[in-house]
This record gives sequence, C-alpha cells and structure tokens, in this order.
Amino acid sequence: MTKSIFRRVHVALLIGTLALAACSQGGFGNGDSAAGVAGAAGAGAGGIGDPTSPVYFNEVVGDRVLFAVDQSTLSPEAQNTLASQAQWLLANPEFTALIEGHADEQGTREYNLALGARRAAAVREYLVSRGVPDARLRTISYGKERPLQICSDEACYSQNRRAVTVLSAGLAS
Repeated sequence: MTKSIFRRVHVALLIGTLALAACSQGGFGNGDSAAGVAGAAGAGAGGIGDPTSPVYFNEVVGDRVLFAVDQSTLSPEAQNTLASQAQWLLANPEFTALIEGHADEQGTREYNLALGARRAAAVREYLVSRGVPDARLRTISYGKERPLQICSDEACYSQNRRAVTVLSAGLAS
C-alpha cells in the first residue's frame, strides 16, 4: 500500500473512530485518542490539515512518547516529539494538557503506577523547560491499567510504555 493510500485510509479510520467515540461517550474519551478533543473543539474545528487543530497535534506533531523498560528517561526521539509538542502548545494557548503516564503489564500495580507517574513528570518537566506554563499541564499515572496492546511479548510491551499528552480546550483551572 502506498503512503498516500495508507494516509487516506488512516484518516478515514480516524474520522470514523472519532464519530463513534463522540456518540458513545458524549465528550471526552479515556485520553488515548483524539475523541475527547474533537468533542471539545467542536464539529467545525479543523482537521489534520489545520495546524491549530487537536487532530493535527495528535497525528502530525505526535501525542505520545515511548520509554525503555523500567525507564522514565526521555530518548532523543521522545525529546524531538516533545519539542514539537511544546511549540504547538505555545502557539495554541487556548489548550491545556493532561499528561498520562503508562507502563507495560510487567511488575506490580504499585510499581507501574509509580513508574507511570515518573514518566508523566519527565514529560511535564521537559515541556515546562521549553516554555510551556506549568499551570497548563497536569499529570496522571495509569500504570498498567490502560494498555494499548495486550499480549506477552516485547512488541506489545514497547507500545504500552508511554506518556500521552491529551489536549483539552479551555483555560487551566
């Protein structure tokens, strides 16, 4: 499948997912999709081609960074993504962000909640160091409670070791 066909299919699937999520959730989702911000931004908000839209943030800028096993240190790739997130957040001050920390299924619940908290804090600290006001950022840890992939191999584990930046419209409280 060529990249342009893949991109069109991906966008079509994203739009369908957003529509279903909006119908079933009536607003914000669990944070691992653009569904929550689509409801907050309104039906007339821009899509992937609008650099001020949350969909653009999620799909082009990137809403998540991945971590190595038992680590909360930001890789160079993660730092690049977060630098882009910081630029976007600074250019779009009407948005706040919740940074979700996640872990894979290995280890105890308590260990993974603490690890998720360290991952979310590392992302927050990086964004603040790039000029994003601390008052616009919140963190939460889900530990291993919200996996993206469920299986017992590294391909799944690596996708679950993440921090996700979830946008919300409105001023920080």
